[in-house]
Amino acid sequence: MSVQSEPAVRVHGLTRVHQADGEPVRALAGVDATFHRGTFTAIMGPSGSGKSTLLQAAAGLDRPTEGSVRIGDTELSTLSETKLTELRRDRIGFVFQAFNLIGALTVEENILLPLKLAGVRPDREWIATVVDRVGLGQRLRHRPSALSGGQQQRVAIARALAARPQVIFCDEPTGALDTTTAAEVLTLLRGIVDDHGQTVVMVTHDPVAASYADRVLVLADGHLVHDMPQPGAGRIAEHLAALGRRPAGAVR
Repeated sequence: MSVQSEPAVRVHGLTRVHQADGEPVRALAGVDATFHRGTFTAIMGPSGSGKSTLLQAAAGLDRPTEGSVRIGDTELSTLSETKLTELRRDRIGFVFQAFNLIGALTVEENILLPLKLAGVRPDREWIATVVDRVGLGQRLRHRPSALSGGQQQRVAIARALAARPQVIFCDEPTGALDTTTAAEVLTLLRGIVDDHGQTVVMVTHDPVAASYADRVLVLADGHLVHDMPQPGAGRIAEHLAALGRRPAGAVR
């Protein structure tokens, strides 16, 4: 089996019910999906479709009401909160719309922070590769306030890569960026998949951003309704526009 064909993340029968005004709301309704190593997947859908809930459950940030989540061969439901925290720290990277950088730390200190907190000695050769990849070699001693939004997001991506995670989860990573800067960040994410075999799972509302992915999953009302390999931005937009005219629950 090639590395690219091995599952990095698998979710099966994923259901998430939460309470809103005292009433149960089903955010996910039995979602099945596999995210393979060395691939870039975008998750899309209207507001309230369950895309962020799926990302949070797959990343171990939220426990599903029913169903299973596996990172590699590890079933998350069997882990204690302590073990789950360790798994997120050691095997998962996160990139969010808000860069979540520590303003008092330099770029280099922000990148190395997860390793420091874990008590892990940095692999300096790998860190140098990451810093070169994100184009921050001349900015390591700067603080986040001295950087542009795009540069701050590059720091966040470098921080996510520092521990060589099995998968990077991105929640609207270009939502706060202008079109040109967003394209640069998406090209960077595409490159770490193609050149380093990284696995990226990204929630986005933008068809252009999703077009950088190998595959696009579309959710509606907690159901997976489309699973599209390498669609262009136009096709993605057409499917999103048509959601209101199609019943949920069937993969197309």
